[in-house]
Parts: sequence; C-alpha cells; structure tokens
Amino acid sequence: MWRPWGSSKKSPVRRIHDTSSPFSCSSFKDILHLCAEDYSPSSSSLPLSSPAKRTANVFHRVRIANSILRAWGESRPESNRKLLDSVSDRSVSVSIPDADKRIVVYYTSLRVVRSTFEDCKAVRSILRGFRVSIDERDLSMDSRFLDELKGILGKSKLSLPRVFIGGRYLGGAEEIKQLHETGELKKLMEGLSAAEPATCGVCGGYRFVLCDECNGSRKIYAEKSGFKICTDCNENGLIRCPSCSYAPL
Repeated sequence: MWRPWGSSKKSPVRRIHDTSSPFSCSSFKDILHLCAEDYSPSSSSLPLSSPAKRTANVFHRVRIANSILRAWGESRPESNRKLLDSVSDRSVSVSIPDADKRIVVYYTSLRVVRSTFEDCKAVRSILRGFRVSIDERDLSMDSRFLDELKGILGKSKLSLPRVFIGGRYLGGAEEIKQLHETGELKKLMEGLSAAEPATCGVCGGYRFVLCDECNGSRKIYAEKSGFKICTDCNENGLIRCPSCSYAPL
C-alpha cells in the first residue's frame, strides 16, 4: 500500500527556469552597463576595482547623461516657441471678470466616457500643481456652463476639457500636456493670482450650495398659482457658491 523507503526509482528532476543569468529582462541592460566593473582582457590579472571607485564611475556616467539631456532640452527653445505660437493662434478672448488673473477650466466629473474623465482629471491635476487661482466649471453640475462654452468658442460640438489661462484659450488635454512637458505652461502662470490656502467653508470646495428659495426641490409654492418651478437654481436644485464661485458670463 505504501511505497518502500528504499525505492531506487527517483522522479525526474524538472528544471523550471534557467537562473544562470542575474537578469533576464532586457530593460536592465543599462543598469548592468553602468554598474559593470572596469575590466579589460589586458588587465585580467589585475585585481578588481574597489567598490568606492566603481561607485564613483557610476555617478560620473549619470552626471554626464544628465548634462547631455539638459543641453538637449536647452537646444529646443525654437520648437517650444512654435508650439506655444500654434496654440496662441487659436486664442479666444474670454469675457469673464478677472479672467486675466486666473485659469478657467470647463470639465466634467461624470465617468460616462472614461477617456474624457481621465483627460479632465489629468489636466486639473497639472493645473492645481501650480497653486494659482482656478475657476473650475463642471458641466455635469450646471448645464449653463455648456451654453457659456458654446458662446465663447462658437461651436456646437465640443470635447472636454477646455482650458483658458489669463483670458486666452489654450485648448484641451493634449495641448496642456505638451506645454507642461516643454516647460512653456509654467511661463504662462506668471502674473496669475495665487490659490486660496484653505477650502471654502460655505460649500466645502464643491462650488455649489442648495438653493435658498426651494431648498433643492426646484418647486416653489404660491397661494394664487400653486406650485411652480424655481428659476433661481439649476436643474439639480443648486446655485453657485456665493463665497468662492466667480460670476457667470
């Protein structure tokens, strides 16, 4: 019933993988090259380099690589300028109070279209990193923002997000990402108002509060006419926060 202990039959040994090489991924070839010890066939009889010398060689090579990348970036001001000029050619004047001192972003917080939501999230994250005044206008919270945007750009079909900096239209997600990568976006932030250090105590940073007239129900009762639709709030029964929201168009 049980297999004898002294059985001479042995199960064949199966080798799962070859571990003779310290790295099997090609992405580590640069690390291997940097960390390799200085060795040549003519000096095979000499002792290996000391760890201190090898570390110095690695940092020396990294410093040279950083210098090359820095020089390559400084040699491209003309291309960066062309990118900024191409964006500026489509500039649109925005008739919003104090628009020349802040950023206006039209976006959506709905996750219906994933690519649109991710673009809006990425752009807002980039712009918030500069800690300047941003007027974020969520089209999913108030449909009147869509009418504003259509009136500014003169288009019926629009993609989000749309960004205006200093009263100038810069474009959408692709344009903002390109300007940020080339460093031109940081230059456009000069002269803008600084962001408020604390969250609004009235709306908690949502920029909307319940309507005072209908308490969010969108219905108002009158003795003569009965119930009627509230005209002071949007379709969600909300009004813009009187403390932190900017004036509409």
